[in-house]
Amino acid sequence: MAVLIVILVVVVVLVGGAVLAYNGLVRRRNRTQEAWSEIDVELKRRHDLIPNLVETVKGYAAHERQTLEAVTNARSNAISAQQGGDVAQQAQAENVLSGALKSLFAVAEAYPDLKANQNFLQLQEELTSTEDRIAYARQFYNDSVLNYNNKIQVFPRNLLADTFNFEKRQYFEGDPEATGPVKVQF
Repeated sequence: MAVLIVILVVVVVLVGGAVLAYNGLVRRRNRTQEAWSEIDVELKRRHDLIPNLVETVKGYAAHERQTLEAVTNARSNAISAQQGGDVAQQAQAENVLSGALKSLFAVAEAYPDLKANQNFLQLQEELTSTEDRIAYARQFYNDSVLNYNNKIQVFPRNLLADTFNFEKRQYFEGDPEATGPVKVQF
């Protein structure tokens, strides 16, 4: 009888541990998905601000068509990549868009009237604020991915993760070339 009780206690402890581990994996997966949706919200906000910014700059720098078209095309590509669902592809498209925006702001520096325009200044401030929130959201997402990936790859949770198809997530990686200065040629 005592052996049966010990076996029953061991089984209950193992099942309880498996349930706790499973629930922990689900919480981390959900936190990672929530972190991704924060990035998504900020990227959509940036995509919505860009047409207003481009129109404001157009009024002052109409002959900078190539830069304006590059920003517009980069925005379109970023929106398309966002709908594709591939993290790596979306990160690449967003990095191209960030570079195009840096070029646009560099062009704006050449126009003193534009730099003093309230609409431009407000849009630039909103976009800068959005870029900061995107950077924070990316960091939070990557931290969540690291935590989640660690949990599903560490023994014995990896057995549970494999059984219930918890899949490894990709990081939202920046473009290594984006850290350099922006080159503007007139």
